[in-house]
Amino acid sequence: MTTYFVTRHPGAIEWARRQGIEAELVRDFKSDVIAPGDVVLGTLPVQLIAEVNARGGRYLHLEMSLPPEARGKDLSADDMDRFGARLVEYRAERVAR
Repeated sequence: MTTYFVTRHPGAIEWARRQGIEAELVRDFKSDVIAPGDVVLGTLPVQLIAEVNARGGRYLHLEMSLPPEARGKDLSADDMDRFGARLVEYRAERVAR
């Protein structure tokens, strides 16, 4: 089993380190690397979440409550803590092709 953390943001990398998360850092995610039991952390679009789940992987979304003035900015690990950053598991499935 491999855990992947999909991010390009230094603040998110530091936040994960502070949480004790050990994962392979991935900047450009490709779902074809996922094997059953793998875990993906990050903020993926729904179609990639569905692909992860279809391949037997788990997806944990990096959530936080951002005020409007913080959106679109690079956040520090401290900012992420302040905005309640957490990992929440989601599942997605494509219904129609």
